[in-house]
Amino acid sequence: MFELRLMCPEHRVDAVSEALDALDALSVSVEDADAQTDAEQALFGEPGMPPPKDGWQRSRVVALFPDQAAANEASALLQLQDFFGGCEVLNIEPVQDQDWVRLTQSQFAPVEITPEFWIVPTWHEPPAQARQVIRLDPGLAFGTGTHPTTRMCLRWIARNTVASQRVLDYGCGSGILAIGAAKFGAGEIDAVDIDPAAVQSTVDNADANGVTLRAGLPDQAAGQYNLVLANILATPLKMLAPLLCAHVAPGGSLVLAGILERQADELKAAYAPHAKLDVTDSEDGWILMTATL
Repeated sequence: MFELRLMCPEHRVDAVSEALDALDALSVSVEDADAQTDAEQALFGEPGMPPPKDGWQRSRVVALFPDQAAANEASALLQLQDFFGGCEVLNIEPVQDQDWVRLTQSQFAPVEITPEFWIVPTWHEPPAQARQVIRLDPGLAFGTGTHPTTRMCLRWIARNTVASQRVLDYGCGSGILAIGAAKFGAGEIDAVDIDPAAVQSTVDNADANGVTLRAGLPDQAAGQYNLVLANILATPLKMLAPLLCAHVAPGGSLVLAGILERQADELKAAYAPHAKLDVTDSEDGWILMTATL
């Protein structure tokens, strides 16, 4: 395989990318040409906020072709087009053969939740100090233990009594929180999500970890629970305040994540009619908010 590398100004990227697709490129990627320099520009905003701009000032466009002849032909055809003005062909290079599966796997190492509680991909051996392990590989659903919000929820589970409790994981994603609760002895566990792919992912991951839970769409959540977990984002959490609190049994715990530090007061206000939220953990600008009802 061969890579065709181009330099394009912001207003040419879409047209060039579409043309490469029409020229049967196997893949097309766009990178910030000024990344890791003083000219680097942030493109993505915080969750719930619009991006600061639509594209980078200068982009490196990389197209993959099956052979050198196809890459050379694409390069020649692109340079004849009016929309290529301001763009530049950087080079055409062979792609080194690699074990792409092994390369991808190397990016996902075991994740420490506490010194004795770890998230471990199936291709790794658990650390020697691990006493409790969730086996989880990256997949389509959110929640591999690498994000601070997931880690904070799992830390809460590890440090509080969940044994024999009825648990609801609302917005379960990969099912990692429900599985974590099961590992620490929770009783009846419901894991629900609006995405059928997440529900299937939860079922598969629960089976892989040898734990029992019920996974389904949100209407499966029924009655009250000793523990309600919701790792989503601030805006849906605010909208769900009455529903989530109604699912918490008297004396039960509500654990919320997916919240930025600057959003704490918004969440406290949204939940004030139902529960008193407190910030009980924080990591990398994200917070965990909990309440006892």
